[in-house]
Amino acid sequence: MQCVFSTFSLYIRRGLIADQGAIVEVTSTSEVSDVVKFARKQHINFVTEAGGHSTTGSSATHGGLVISLTKMRRVLTDPASRTVCVQGGAIWDDVNESTAAYGLAVVGSTASHTGVAGTTLGGGFGWLTGRYGLISDNLVSVRMVLADGTIVEASDESHQDLFWAVRGAGQAFGIVTELVFRAYDLAGPVYGGTLIFTVDRLPGILEFASRFDEQQDQDSGLFFGLAAPSAADRTGILVLPFYNGSQEKAEEFFAPLMSLGPSINKTSMMSYTELNRIANVDPVPEGRKCFTGTKVSMPLDRHLICDLWEHFDAIMEKYPRSKNSVLMFQLIPYEKTISVPIDATACADRGRYYNVALLLCWYDPEHDATMHTYMRALLSRIKKSACYAVKNEPAVQANANFAGGGTCDIVLC
Repeated sequence: MQCVFSTFSLYIRRGLIADQGAIVEVTSTSEVSDVVKFARKQHINFVTEAGGHSTTGSSATHGGLVISLTKMRRVLTDPASRTVCVQGGAIWDDVNESTAAYGLAVVGSTASHTGVAGTTLGGGFGWLTGRYGLISDNLVSVRMVLADGTIVEASDESHQDLFWAVRGAGQAFGIVTELVFRAYDLAGPVYGGTLIFTVDRLPGILEFASRFDEQQDQDSGLFFGLAAPSAADRTGILVLPFYNGSQEKAEEFFAPLMSLGPSINKTSMMSYTELNRIANVDPVPEGRKCFTGTKVSMPLDRHLICDLWEHFDAIMEKYPRSKNSVLMFQLIPYEKTISVPIDATACADRGRYYNVALLLCWYDPEHDATMHTYMRALLSRIKKSACYAVKNEPAVQANANFAGGGTCDIVLC
């Protein structure tokens, strides 16, 4: 790192960092510590890039220093202890590839191209949350660099207060360079895939969603929402079913949904690694994106969903290059999540409700303000409805992984 620091010193003398910024691709925790100490000594603002999935601009800086962990993606799976050690720059696909070799899996995000550290420190949920809880609930320990460059290990045995804080509000307390997770047996295939329904099937889908909420089967999951299968299609209802069990049990569980007659059916038994890639949104990393969300309680209002469809479809019709956009109701069983006391970690996002995620994708910078307006309008419709979770659960907490969406911060990729 000495040569890097020499280069930084030259940049500082010339005033280049202050004007243009710089990126340091670190390869170890000690290098992260050295860069933090250097930046503080030289009074340089710095941010961290881990998985790089943020659309809030939090992984970028104007005229400052980006400490990039993208070279730190190593994953070590220990089948004997059923633990997995993950470097801070890894994405969930890295984790899944490592654990699959041992017939294990970690509770991770529902999209494998998202960063491990970011989703974990915000609480996080995934397809296995119904049985094993939030991502942060399965965190054993973290190694991190504090604001003064100090390196610490936080767990239930060491720095307990810091470990409490990083599980739910962790992005604010330091740079996490290593995370250790519990892993679980998952040797066989799981059921999943994609279904596309025409909008006239919406009443039946909402009926199944209500049944899903009542059953709370820990091995299941259901995403459904609005998407356009291709640039030539009108908005349809996209459904992503999940079941961690045999094909017979999966087909029995989703039989009422399948009886509605999807126009496209790409479901099957598959590996967990394959399943975890289905929700990845292309194009990555091209284009301009905005990600935000809110929460809803059951039952869902049919008139609300139809109203959302009309407005979403109008956006897709007017801006065909926005067809990678989705508005998704994310039904993951919550009984395991709410069984953890709300003060056990900093993640207070525990209740009888579900997340709604809105991702808008576009290309033309001239459409930034318009997409901003559309985002707020769609969320406003949900928040004015009877199923808005805050109306039903006054103690409902915000999802830290949706932070920044209220202002529709834009990432240029």
